Amino acid sequence: MGRDILGCAQTGTGKTASFTLPMIDILAAGRAKARMPRSLILCPTRELAAQVADNFVKYGKYNQLNMALLIGGVAFAEQEKKLDRGVDVLIATPGRLLDHFERGRILMTDVKVLVIDEADRMLDMGFIPDVERIVGLLPRIRQTLFFSATLSKVIRKLADAFLINPREITVTAGTSAAETVSQWRVNVSAKDKRDTLRNLIDSEKPTNAIIFCNRKRDVGVVHRFLKKSGYNAVELHGDMSQPDRMKTLQRFKDGDADLLCASDVAARGLDIAGLSHVFNFDVPTHAEDYVHRIGRTGRAGKEGRAFTLTSPEDGKYLQAIVKLIGKEIPLFKNEGQQAAKAPDADKAPVAEKAVAGKTVAESPVTGTTETVEAASPDSAESSEEKRGGRNNSNGRKKPRSRGGRDRERAYPGERTPGPGNVTEFPAQEARGRKTRRDRDDDSGNNEKVVGLGDHVPAFLLRK
Repeated sequence: MGRDILGCAQTGTGKTASFTLPMIDILAAGRAKARMPRSLILCPTRELAAQVADNFVKYGKYNQLNMALLIGGVAFAEQEKKLDRGVDVLIATPGRLLDHFERGRILMTDVKVLVIDEADRMLDMGFIPDVERIVGLLPRIRQTLFFSATLSKVIRKLADAFLINPREITVTAGTSAAETVSQWRVNVSAKDKRDTLRNLIDSEKPTNAIIFCNRKRDVGVVHRFLKKSGYNAVELHGDMSQPDRMKTLQRFKDGDADLLCASDVAARGLDIAGLSHVFNFDVPTHAEDYVHRIGRTGRAGKEGRAFTLTSPEDGKYLQAIVKLIGKEIPLFKNEGQQAAKAPDADKAPVAEKAVAGKTVAESPVTGTTETVEAASPDSAESSEEKRGGRNNSNGRKKPRSRGGRDRERAYPGERTPGPGNVTEFPAQEARGRKTRRDRDDDSGNNEKVVGLGDHVPAFLLRK
């Protein structure tokens, strides 16, 4: 019908085919002119643009339509050759498209169909000003298709700016996770995440899986850990060159690698055939990214499993995800999987229980236990007496720290013997005078003095 469309559907439901197949049918009649594409598809990431190009080649196998892919990280010369021959479908990222326009290598006055794919990701990556500029270069009489996996108020405002009397098609709630994906969370301390991930991979035995990290640096750390552990893993993040990124992704799609450690460049739109598992090594800071991450599995009606490693400091991000998807993420419980015994995010990382006068501490990850003799009041008192008694030279009791260590508060004129002990002056604090620690904070001198331990004589601190 040629009407503008505002489309919203879960990731993995076939949005790419929904606009590619009609475009092939519409563009079958006609011929492209040099440097004047007849249709334009804008994608937020290079990987997504390359995937749309692959789908277009597959769907348009029996049609004589020319296609060009304009993405960064690739030489301009080859892309310019395709534009000079004339293209029916131009698939591009906003930045590289504007580069070609500013070089005078492309005209967009003949575009009849505009597709803005993954508009919510465009917004997150800050591409909306570039998209607005590109839309301003196109003819006003055109058909615009605006697709997004989520449909927030901001996305609707953008749609109102780009579309004219659109037909809204919402297949399902864009903020909900696919029902074909089984979701689990594993509570674990931050230092034990890598061991927990290894245990999960060994117990789940995924056919292929993506491990998502929030930071590029962590992608490399996890990748090296998995390689050292004997897994066939590859990494993908934004700091890699474009040829390396495409080569890595193709290796994973072809089955040459079983595990892909990736940042969120792989979270949107990528379609990996038969991906069985997704592991969130980090809880995403944006709740929408969680929906897109786990949407890499369970696509096209297939079953998938998603695991998220949560630590106590991830509480607020986890709450945002639960609020977005409208349900709790169940705690993973699997007999024989020690990672499942990890505590909740708001509890301490080690569970202790008293057994016959002994304290048994159980690790949430390794499952090992450590038995410590429980200290009775009598034994505590006797051990304290062995360490030198409870009274000072004046007969006054000196309080001990909660940990039972040998740090004691000394009264004015008295200094606790022993290296590394800090002398404090409560009487001076009560009179409002600054203590040595306060003076250190004011002067910015918080470093230890060589040869004096933690104690600095007061005369050294005087002006």
